[in-house]
Amino acid sequence: MPRLFDKYQKDVAPALQEKFKFKSAMQTPRLVKVVLNMGCGDVKDNPKAIEVAAAELATISGQKVIVTKAKKSVAAFKLREGMNIGCKVTLRGIRMYEFVDKLFNVALPRVRDFRGVTADSFDGRGNFSMGVKEQLIFPEIDYDKVDKVRGMDITFVTTAASDEEARELLALLGMPFVKS
Repeated sequence: MPRLFDKYQKDVAPALQEKFKFKSAMQTPRLVKVVLNMGCGDVKDNPKAIEVAAAELATISGQKVIVTKAKKSVAAFKLREGMNIGCKVTLRGIRMYEFVDKLFNVALPRVRDFRGVTADSFDGRGNFSMGVKEQLIFPEIDYDKVDKVRGMDITFVTTAASDEEARELLALLGMPFVKS
């Protein structure tokens, strides 16, 4: 059992239930999935870039990556429908909790001049999205083998009914929000 899931069951869920006065334990917010998305704009110039990005994302997540394709052609970007333009992976269950634990406790503190994550990126339905500017903050990535620094989007999908509940859930799990 992952350490963060154990913390959720023993500490976070009872604290949320007490704070928001939920009548049932099933109303307590929880993480459903975490989606990692990495766009590769340089694929039209370097077709091998998508393979490198997919391998790095697979190393970070510990799961096979899906290569995403363009839905429409855009002449201004020299993009054709069906071209590979990025990769994504959806984490659930044990892998999700292990990744979130690694992100909060190992990767985010390695960001230069890190003061915390801003809480402005909630979508109104209890989901939180954040961006990471470089994949080098993850300990699995070997600095010498990286050909290009790429960023990624990380989305936390929760069962929370409001942004306030989701913020409290992520804060109790260990998300380092900026003090406002």
